[in-house]
Amino acid sequence: MCTHTPKCPTADSPDREAAHTIAFHPEQGWSLLCNSVLVFEDTGELLPDGQIIAPHRPLAAV
Repeated sequence: MCTHTPKCPTADSPDREAAHTIAFHPEQGWSLLCNSVLVFEDTGELLPDGQIIAPHRPLAAV
């Protein structure tokens, strides 16, 4: 799906969230990246193969 140069990270790369956003729906709480990953506002993800990545918010500083 990615036509950028350099290519965006693939959906199975650790840095997959660095891919370009191609659809942004803040009113619904999700974005679609060019590597077909759905990223949700709670930092959860849905990969193209159906795998779910649990939200991974950073811990609050003490």
